[in-house]
Amino acid sequence: MRRIDLVTFAARAIIAHPTRSALTSLGVVIGVAAVVMMTSIGLGAQQRVTSAIGGLGSNLLIVSPGASRGPGGGFVSQGAGTGNSLTEDDAEAMASQIEGAVAVAPSVRGGAQLTAEGANWQTRVEGVTPDYLTARDLTIASGRMFDETEARQGRKVIVIGKTIATELFGEDSDPVGKRIRVGAVPFEVIGVLEPKGQSGFGQDQDDIVLGPLQAVRSRVVGRRVQGSNVQTIYVKAASAEEMDRLQEDVTNLLRERHRIRQGAEDDFSVQNMASIMEAMQASVKTFTSLLAAVAAVSLVVGGVGIMNIMLVAVTERTREIGLRMAVGAKRNDVLYQFALEAITLSVVGGIIGLVLGVSGAMLMAKLGDWPVAIASWSIPVSLGFSLLVGLVFGAYPSWRAARLDPIEALRRE
Repeated sequence: MRRIDLVTFAARAIIAHPTRSALTSLGVVIGVAAVVMMTSIGLGAQQRVTSAIGGLGSNLLIVSPGASRGPGGGFVSQGAGTGNSLTEDDAEAMASQIEGAVAVAPSVRGGAQLTAEGANWQTRVEGVTPDYLTARDLTIASGRMFDETEARQGRKVIVIGKTIATELFGEDSDPVGKRIRVGAVPFEVIGVLEPKGQSGFGQDQDDIVLGPLQAVRSRVVGRRVQGSNVQTIYVKAASAEEMDRLQEDVTNLLRERHRIRQGAEDDFSVQNMASIMEAMQASVKTFTSLLAAVAAVSLVVGGVGIMNIMLVAVTERTREIGLRMAVGAKRNDVLYQFALEAITLSVVGGIIGLVLGVSGAMLMAKLGDWPVAIASWSIPVSLGFSLLVGLVFGAYPSWRAARLDPIEALRRE
């Protein structure tokens, strides 16, 4: 029997029972759609994590003070980052003594009410040095950044984000050269930052004001940070490969400067953004694999459904099988026909499931404001797995049909 005839017979058998064929493929449809959607969610989560951490800056170490204690140096911790263990001298020592540090930027921060031209806006103000732009991968869209002299003298100049410029001066206005009152203190706008949009955590990265460290610490932050203390020191490495060594060098330098004895607890913390990103991405990958494995179980269930329906079909068409064998059909012809039916049902279900999975992933991304991420391998893997399911679970019914005795089959009513 010609192969084209086998394909025709298989197609007719499927079309003859459309409802049964649709229900038979349903398990594979659900399985493939679930796998595609779950992997899409996982990849979207990875992109969200990468965006969130990458928004802080690449190859970045964030050095924070340790926890302060209650009044009188009590035993009650006020939480990490609340101490006053870091100073500008620490930052200068890092810049001069640590090899591979591209930029070292100490900073302080505080909230303030901004007013200008009858408009007002509540935002965060950061006191920084010029190296802050390099450390945080920021660029100036218009105007300029304040220089080392202005930073050292504590001049009342600021660089603002796009959101601040829009809220206080309007969409098309150029704020450079204009004045903004930060609290009760007037500052001159000398630059506007290039827009960065929202971070992966949903924070508006353009809603920020940068001013000289000395000016912000004395005129905005006030008593919360005194003397030469700083709240954070950003250290940018030359490359990702040097991050671990740089972290170790920073830790050793600060322990030496703060005279921390061996075995004693650090009065600071050093966060490695690369390590944090790797750990979070590894966790997301594990979670994605788990979701995909759970979703793949439905593919197996769909395969069992195909096998059951094919066994029923063999029983129903026993007399037909006997008649074909009687007029010259070989056992291999019967085997191939039923195998083709099982594979066709499974592959068609896989294609439908793939379309539904991609559509569902895009819909979920739109509803949840989630990155659309469809794995490039999902299409061939889904179709290949559908083919495998049809082949494996259609093997036994096909073999059983091919092993029927023609005489006994013709006698079956």
